[in-house]
Amino acid sequence: MKTVSEHNSNPLQQGKIISVRGSVVDIWFEQNLPPIYTVLYTGAHKEITIEVLSQLDVQRLRGIALTPTQGLARGMAVETAGNQLKVPVGKKIIGRMFDVFGNTIDHLPALSEMKWRNIHQSPPALSKQSTKSEIFLTGIKAIDVLIPLERGGKAGLFGGAGVGKTVLLTEMIHNMVGHSKGVSMFCGIGERCREGQELYHDMKEAGVLDNMVMMFGQMNEPPGARFRVGHAALTMAEYFRDDEHRDVLLLIDNIFRFIQAGMEVSGLMGEMPSRLGYQPTLETELSKLEERIANTDAGAITSIQAVYVPADDLTDPAAVHAFSHLSASIVLSRKKASEGLYPAIDLLLPLRSGFFHS
Repeated sequence: MKTVSEHNSNPLQQGKIISVRGSVVDIWFEQNLPPIYTVLYTGAHKEITIEVLSQLDVQRLRGIALTPTQGLARGMAVETAGNQLKVPVGKKIIGRMFDVFGNTIDHLPALSEMKWRNIHQSPPALSKQSTKSEIFLTGIKAIDVLIPLERGGKAGLFGGAGVGKTVLLTEMIHNMVGHSKGVSMFCGIGERCREGQELYHDMKEAGVLDNMVMMFGQMNEPPGARFRVGHAALTMAEYFRDDEHRDVLLLIDNIFRFIQAGMEVSGLMGEMPSRLGYQPTLETELSKLEERIANTDAGAITSIQAVYVPADDLTDPAAVHAFSHLSASIVLSRKKASEGLYPAIDLLLPLRSGFFHS
């Protein structure tokens, strides 16, 4: 893992741990309390990363660990250079697989001399967003004709395992690279290790890995890490849009896992749960992620997001808040997949299920 000194030459600020409760860590600083979202390092070899989420008083703050906290104890030293969590950006990241800290996890040589950028960025200003509405061509007739996607928009892909979701995503990535000369960014939030490995090899065999970047926050990682994977992937995508003026296809699997990770973090921080146990800040947290996906004068980030609907209940808060950000809904039907009809898109299910019911 990268240490603070590799990204910043600021003098280190020292503190000490006063409480450890699972992934929640309280830290005492004598003066100059670090701001929210500052990254702290602790442990015997500074291998444990903590992100500041709240300030309790003038000397105490509370953070959530982004790595396992085994071995932490009261009185341990904590250090920070005042930086936020950063990820590498640039042309060298294409074709590689990363974790939320910007470390490569594809067993290839590590990247060197990279430019690093904070994962917490503001959405594009309204004056920079494009007002021109364009169709995003996927090359798949069932989508382009009957459920056209918007360039710079957000589409929800509803479907479980075994209905052709990975095949559909692979085809979209292939068309994006072949026709638009764009970059594809895959963000796995709460994915299983097996799914990530299979997707990596499928993309490699399809020959699209050379124009693709992958980032994973796997299911076995702490909720704090899974909660920041989406922001980290978006930061990489924003580089290609804003700096290289290229179109980016951002695939998020699964946006429900992002909401679920936020719910876990909220519960660990002791916040009073809202409806059905979700965090009271659900809409704010989702908006901070979704509003960064936009079509600007420089380029566009077009997002296709897998959305899991708990218990097939479309009134679930996670589904309701996700719907409010989507510009299109694509439903993959298990019944059609079992009949061998691919892509297994059910065009009428959104209407039958009341997706667009006001």
